[in-house]
Amino acid sequence: MTHATADAPLWDRSAAELAAGIRAKSFSATEVAEAFLARIEATNPALNALVDVRPEEALAQAAAADAAVAAGGDLPPLLGVPVSTKINTSQRGYASSHGVPAWAGAVAQHDAVCIAALRQAGATLMGRSNSPAFAVRWFTANDLHGKTLNPWHPGHTPGGSSGGAAAAVAAGMTPISQGNDIGGSIRFPAYCCGAVGLRPTMGLVSGMEPRGAVEFDSPLSFQTMAVHGPLGWTVDDVRLGLHAMVTPDLTDPVGLAARPPLGEPRRVKVAVVRDAGAAKSHPAVNAAVDDAARWLSEAGHEVEEVELPLLGEAARLWSLLLYQELKTMMSEIDQFGDDGVRVSLASSFAAAAEIWGEQPTLTDYIRGYARRGTLISRLQQFLGQDRIVLTPVAAEPPFEQDADLAGDTRVSELLAAQSPMQAVPVLGFPAVSVPTGLRDGLPSGVQLIGGRFQEDLLLHVATAIEARAPRTRPTLSWTRTG
Repeated sequence: MTHATADAPLWDRSAAELAAGIRAKSFSATEVAEAFLARIEATNPALNALVDVRPEEALAQAAAADAAVAAGGDLPPLLGVPVSTKINTSQRGYASSHGVPAWAGAVAQHDAVCIAALRQAGATLMGRSNSPAFAVRWFTANDLHGKTLNPWHPGHTPGGSSGGAAAAVAAGMTPISQGNDIGGSIRFPAYCCGAVGLRPTMGLVSGMEPRGAVEFDSPLSFQTMAVHGPLGWTVDDVRLGLHAMVTPDLTDPVGLAARPPLGEPRRVKVAVVRDAGAAKSHPAVNAAVDDAARWLSEAGHEVEEVELPLLGEAARLWSLLLYQELKTMMSEIDQFGDDGVRVSLASSFAAAAEIWGEQPTLTDYIRGYARRGTLISRLQQFLGQDRIVLTPVAAEPPFEQDADLAGDTRVSELLAAQSPMQAVPVLGFPAVSVPTGLRDGLPSGVQLIGGRFQEDLLLHVATAIEARAPRTRPTLSWTRTG
């Protein structure tokens, strides 16, 4: 991997380097904020990754960080480190728009719990990252803020729904971005943009939002599958972001009472699962799995190829439970959503119907949740304390832009390709998307799945891949047209 050197521009340094440099007074938080604001000004017009950047607020936060350094005493871990937040997560003074024009004025009066945690950790909140309307596409576009482009190639998706977050990280606009994930919305954008993205264990990071201008009761699948988590350019960035965001919160229906203990780095057994769902992997995807498996073996981990059919079964359950519950939200989506989300969801429902039939019964739904519990137990037993699973992130390279608007047949292929990611949220386990380099000019990567609350072990293993994978920043040699 290519690491930033001591003379690298501030925007190309890791969150850990920035935090340490600010503490040591090697440079100030204001200098860091100015460097990232300049980088945003240079790159964001081409990408449209961040949609609400307020330089004066960022500089005011940086000045407060510099004052804290001057005063001495204990300093928070992310002091002065730039972080972006997603437009579907409440941040006081900013619209929780969800990419919906009718909600452009829905300004939050308070922070979501995870945003408050980042603020308490000292982060400089640099701007809001773009997302599809209602955060339910694997592509990032909406009628309020427009389309986000992939920094490697504008003809391919930056991923969704945290596509703006991933594009911002890859382009060097922030070292860390906050995102959320119910079916791959952190991991897939990280994969598409060549970043690192972690979906934490369910309940580790609070999902609670303040009572505000836009409020609705979340379906059960949102309560049991949707999580907040960090994206970063390096594994260390993601580790710092995660530790800042961990928020014991009993107001969250699945929240924890306390922080779980940190795990110790150690050698593990790596179970390589190539076929984690309904689609056979593209040759470029298989090559990424080969590389990662070889690198982990070189790092001293015990690697073996296995079959794990429960992952495919869990992915099929995801398409039943999530989509059946999304149908209950269609009145709001039809009223406030854009054509893209409506067309995409219609094709997604049709793809799910190929698996479960046009009208799954209440018995199907009840048995689905019952089966979920069994699969959770089986996967945890398989993983134990010393095994992780290595899979593709998706069975295809990053999709062509707006592929979910190309008709039911293509969307059925997309749904099948995303099976390795869909298996994870329905079971509530942690997983990280790790880059493995470029293939045919596009990022490639793999997914690591670990036991519940074993994020530190997952990130330790991810570091072994990162240390061996070739990494470069996108050059942004193309320019935005139209």
